[in-house]
This record gives sequence, C-alpha cells and structure tokens, in this order.
Amino acid sequence: MGLGAAVKEMWQRTVGVEAAGAGANTTLGDNSERKTAITPLGMSSVFAPFRTTGVQNALPKPTAANLRRFAEMPVTRRAINCIKDKIACMDWQIEVRQGAGEDGAGDRVQRVEALRRALEVPNETDSFRTLIEQVIEDTLVGGFGAAEIELGNSVMPVRLYPVDGASIQVNAKWKGDPNDPRYAQLTGKLGTDALVPLLDEELMYVRLNPRSHTPFGLGKVEVAFESISHFLQAHRYAGRLASNNVTQYALWLNQPTPEQHERVVRWWQDEVEGSGRVPILSSQEKPEVLKFAAGTDADLRLEWQQFLLVMIANAFDLPAMMLGVSHDVNKATAGELADEAFVSAIVPLAKLIADHLTRDVIEKRLGWSDLRFVWNGLDSRNEMVETQMQLQLLAAGVLSLAEVRSMRGMASAAVAAPIAAQ
Repeated sequence: MGLGAAVKEMWQRTVGVEAAGAGANTTLGDNSERKTAITPLGMSSVFAPFRTTGVQNALPKPTAANLRRFAEMPVTRRAINCIKDKIACMDWQIEVRQGAGEDGAGDRVQRVEALRRALEVPNETDSFRTLIEQVIEDTLVGGFGAAEIELGNSVMPVRLYPVDGASIQVNAKWKGDPNDPRYAQLTGKLGTDALVPLLDEELMYVRLNPRSHTPFGLGKVEVAFESISHFLQAHRYAGRLASNNVTQYALWLNQPTPEQHERVVRWWQDEVEGSGRVPILSSQEKPEVLKFAAGTDADLRLEWQQFLLVMIANAFDLPAMMLGVSHDVNKATAGELADEAFVSAIVPLAKLIADHLTRDVIEKRLGWSDLRFVWNGLDSRNEMVETQMQLQLLAAGVLSLAEVRSMRGMASAAVAAPIAAQ
C-alpha cells in the first residue's frame, strides 16, 4: 500500500469514529475531559527550534520552520504585543443580544453570571487573559488561534483550553454535520492514536484572513516573513560591521623593499597608533591613501532597515511609528497614528475574537442564542468622545440610563442603589 493510500485510509477511519462526548451537549454534565494537548508534537513540531524524530512531513500548514522563532525577534515581538496586549487588557462583558426577546425561562441573569465566572477562570491553570493571549498569539503568527471547548456544570458551564493551532488539521470535506468531525489534532503518535478527532462544537478555530482556496488562515507574521528575514540579515551585518572596528583607510608606499616595508609597519605600530601624535613621513614619492569604504552610517544600511521596518508595520496594519520609526512623526501626527493603529489593527481582530467566542462557545457549545460576548470601549478609543456622545444621546432621549450603564459595563441603577447605601 502506498503512502497516499495509507494516509487516506487513516483519515477515513478517523472521520468514521464519532468524537468522544458528541452527545454531551444535551446536558450540562461535569464529566467532560480534555482530549487535546497544548504541544502534542513537542520538539517534532515544524515550529520547534530544533527538529527530532517524529511526525515531520504530515504538516497541517506548510509554513517555514522558523516562523515562531521570527515571532520572538524584537521587532516582530513589538508588533505582536502592540495588538495582543491591547486586546487582552480590555474589559469585556456578557450581554443580551439584540432581538433576543423576553427571558421565558427566567434564568438569563443566572446564566450570564455563570458564564462570566467560567470565562474568568476558563481552566485549572489559565485566567481569561492568559488564555486569550495564547489564542491571539497563534492567530497573529500563523492565522490559526485555537481553543478546545468542553462542557462543565451549572456553576462553571464551560471549560476552555488553549491548543497549538499548528497541530490542527481541517477536514475540507466537512458538510456541516454536527456529528462529523471537522477538525483533528496531530498527536505525534502512531496508529489510531495519531489523530484526535474533534467536532465543530468542540474547537474554536480562529482563522485570520480566510481565503477560498485553502481552509487555513494567513497570519500577519507570515505576511511579513520575507521582510523580517531581510531585516535580520541587515541588522546582523550592521552589528558585525560596527563591532569589528575595521579601519576604513590604508597607506600605500610605492615600491618599497621588504626591509623598508617592515620598518614602516613597526614604526607605525610603535610610534603612531594610539599615541595621538602627528606622523611625519619623508620619501621620494608621496604615499597614497586608499579608501576602502565611506566610513559613515551609510555603510550600516540604516535607511534600508528603516524601509524594512515600514514594510513589517504594514504587514501588521500598524503605523511605522509603533515599531520605532520616528521619521516624519511629531506631536500633532502621533495621536492620529495611534488612533489609526487602534482602528486598523486592534478593532478588527478584537471583533473577530468576540464573534468566535459568541458563536463557538456560547451559541454552538452551550446552545444559548440570546447572549453574546462583547468588548467594552471598542467602538471609541477616546474616553472623552465616548462620554460626550453618551451624554448627548441620553439628553435627547435616544438612550436610557440603564442602557448607558450597560454600555459602560456597570450594574443597573436598581442593583447599584443598595450597594451604595451599604
């Protein structure tokens, strides 16, 4: 049997097996256990700094081996942190979706509180920030942020676990059947344990820059990969050039004998170098000075490095100012560039994460279609502008006091009054 036939048979055998816990969405039991692993391939992963034995060719996404290593470089890390830290530090809330209607069961408030507790402590080792940082990191690096979703109990209705998105394979033939595995995680093992099948409701898979010709996303580090590589090469060259301290000039004497050449070299080393005295030469012909290089900052290719920084910033939808390029930046334009970074780089990714949390965690896994996850203060970066707008809408009667308090993540006035009295 050929390799292609063997792989095809393994995948058909995996998709034919119903994922564990497929029927667990009917009740909120507490017997669900995690099936995926954070780093299943270990040092055999394509993103590992060093390669060892194991699964090396069956890759879920054909990216370069040093993609994650590039994400650890100072410039790339700065670009990632500008987006990731801003989103992870934002406040959030669970609110009622528009058009959800009345609370027929009368348990909406309890479900909101339980879901808030579950997201604040998504698993035994993570907080919401550490979980969402890992998802955003993988989304920016490779376009494959992932988290496993498991049901809990009435107190903690859901459990979330970060997953290495590079280990996830996507079933391109998935037709929407909830009992048909849509994803599978490579474990690095052999035989039937090589893949862990996952249903659509068991995995939150965030694709950045989705495209029609591939089931995988496109990360921002992938877009900037070539520019990052060129920048590292230019930076290393400039570092070696600056640290080697090689002189840029040479003294050429016309037709000296070996003895004369040796005497001049010895005299220059003993009497001239490091002494600060003016050397005096006497010869029949004037010595010629040979210039090897300009001996200026142009040799460091600083303008080329600045251009590469601009290209890397473009790949991350950030202004070059965020990566340390201060050319043509003043106090008047800095604020506008910061607002541009918030609108172009942070808001789209934050809304993408919020949509996945709403659709995959709340609606698909829990079956609560009347609730949604939202970030507070995402629509307006300027607190003064947002406050003025809310005051004008409140004065015009467009918004009520309860709606304004809800938009700012505050409790209703009926709930806040007893607390203030205490």
